[in-house]
Amino acid sequence: MKLSKNKRQAMEKLSTRDGIISALAIDQRGAMKKMMIKAGRKNVDEGEIERFKEIVSEELTDYGSAILLDPEYGLPAAKVRAKEAGLLLAYEKTGYDTALAGRLPDLLSDWSVKRIKEAGAEAVKFLLYYDVDEEPAINNKKHAFVERIGSECVAEDIPFYLELLSYDAVNSDNLSMAYAKVKPRKVIEMMKEFSRSRYYVDVLKVEVPVNMTFVGEKESDSAYTRAEALAYFKAQSDATDVPFIFLSAGVSAEMFQETLQFAKEAGSTFNGVLCGRATWAEGVIPFIQEGEEAARKWLQIVGRQNMEELNAVLAVTATSWKTKVD
Repeated sequence: MKLSKNKRQAMEKLSTRDGIISALAIDQRGAMKKMMIKAGRKNVDEGEIERFKEIVSEELTDYGSAILLDPEYGLPAAKVRAKEAGLLLAYEKTGYDTALAGRLPDLLSDWSVKRIKEAGAEAVKFLLYYDVDEEPAINNKKHAFVERIGSECVAEDIPFYLELLSYDAVNSDNLSMAYAKVKPRKVIEMMKEFSRSRYYVDVLKVEVPVNMTFVGEKESDSAYTRAEALAYFKAQSDATDVPFIFLSAGVSAEMFQETLQFAKEAGSTFNGVLCGRATWAEGVIPFIQEGEEAARKWLQIVGRQNMEELNAVLAVTATSWKTKVD
């Protein structure tokens, strides 16, 4: 893969000196509201969302190479991030229209790649839900959508991070055994599709190819054996020449770290993480129930520990993205 001078400089800003992307993700919007409601807040004030993001940015960006935020609630947090931390901004609207088939994407109507760059971001992130087995007419719309964003990023000479979330159009339970069995093919095939040069993707942000809960030797309670799961991780890595990083998908910090070690054992050449809820999610509870200072204390102790432990795992498992760039 080739990078322009400006894109390469931006990529270096977003990663460690060793070329590992150790980024913190807190671009959640609808999901953040749900977390605050679950923690006990009946009516979530938008100012609370902004403030929590600010606190996370202030307390944790010293321990990551970059932070991913959203333009809707995250710009104040971008201003208080650590000096050395890079910035990614999300371009998509949160969620999708459940009344329409296909989980079709949409963009923030008052933002553009140019405006994201002017806001100080080193990269643009876009989230796409994708089912390789969806109707061709729906997937063709998604292909064109991503092509437009990629072309925008080329025009503004800024890296394009594409986040891919797989799903099954006929099975909405992505935590089920049935979905676990079809997940590897869906994840691997969508990576192949969006690694094509026509999309101008610079980094893929992806799920791991298996549900680690269903890895085991007993056929009755597992979707794959350990050997099969390792093979899927290797096949995922071999499916692309584009740098790729893993998302945490809301699992615990411990589970995510174990998964990265598993990926390394499989021979995956992943290039880092954009890790969200596994790092800071439990901090929402003290923020809602006890206030800002309690949340800060949690982030300073547990949040920092999560980041430092993750960095230690990445140091021995991840591969520099520079090995994949001309």
